[in-house]
Amino acid sequence: MPVEITNSPAFSVIIPTFNGAARINSCLHALIGQVAAQQGEILVVNDGSSDNTSEVVGSYPGIKLITQANAGPAAARNRGALEARGAIILFTDDDCVPTPDWVAAMLASFRDPQVVGAKGTYRTNQKELVARFVQIEYQDRYRLMKGLDSIDFIDTYSAAFRRDRFLEMSGYDTSFPVACAEDVELSYRMSARGWKMKFAPDAIVYHTHPATLSSYLRKKYKFAYWRVLAVRKNPSKAVKDSHTPQLMKLQLLFLPALLAAAAFDLVLRPLGPASAAVVIAFLVSTLPFSIRAIKCDLLVGLLSPAILALRACAQFFGVLAGLIHVRQKLNKAPSQEPA
Repeated sequence: MPVEITNSPAFSVIIPTFNGAARINSCLHALIGQVAAQQGEILVVNDGSSDNTSEVVGSYPGIKLITQANAGPAAARNRGALEARGAIILFTDDDCVPTPDWVAAMLASFRDPQVVGAKGTYRTNQKELVARFVQIEYQDRYRLMKGLDSIDFIDTYSAAFRRDRFLEMSGYDTSFPVACAEDVELSYRMSARGWKMKFAPDAIVYHTHPATLSSYLRKKYKFAYWRVLAVRKNPSKAVKDSHTPQLMKLQLLFLPALLAAAAFDLVLRPLGPASAAVVIAFLVSTLPFSIRAIKCDLLVGLLSPAILALRACAQFFGVLAGLIHVRQKLNKAPSQEPA
């Protein structure tokens, strides 16, 4: 069924893709009917793919294909927003499969004229233990957002904005070269202006989460690394945002605290009470999440303390590397002082 192109579409769905030929079919199949029914348009931004992405997208009549040299997902989304004709722009990723009422659920938030942006949710059908843990982790964060009058965290996998406001902010920061934290940084900037953004829990896209522990930990390292840059640009969000559990920030200190306690025990207390105290404190900090997880998935809940400990270590190293990266950039920056 081709997308119906009108003179003035009510909204535009923008999908950036890089070598997404093997992924994007499912996404487009899920979108094309609901977009046509509500008089919208779909734009796919091919960000310098070397596979046959253009041919795959070109097989769908009515979808606008934009091709550019590889510039990263932030630049691709910004390009789509510039060429979009709808007053509301919706973003999702080429590896996401929106549910049949995703568009309607996203647009519903904008019935309030004060709303500038909206955020939907992830789901998965995966059976792997780590993927099940990741889904519960997302649900735990959604729990924080429910009931809030306004949020400050909109992820690109299920996002919507008023186009004029998005362009007013110059879109996503293209200094983020990968799909990681550029969406957080834009959300923080919009929040700093006092703009209202809503959580839309019924705007669901299905996704393939990391299925192995190693891939999950690499992703957490990467997110923590790039989040440092987002927070540096918006330092007020270092204390709290609507998406990040406060306990998770405390858990980041687990590894350095454990190493310091082990050194203390080695020198002064051979029986190791300081190390034990750190481990016990960490386990206590995991109880709220673990109890909620057990209610959803017994095995995941029981293993959560161990996974959370590994997550804390990966995030600690990510933050540390991010701080080093920021420091190096500052040292390389030319002096702004007058000669």
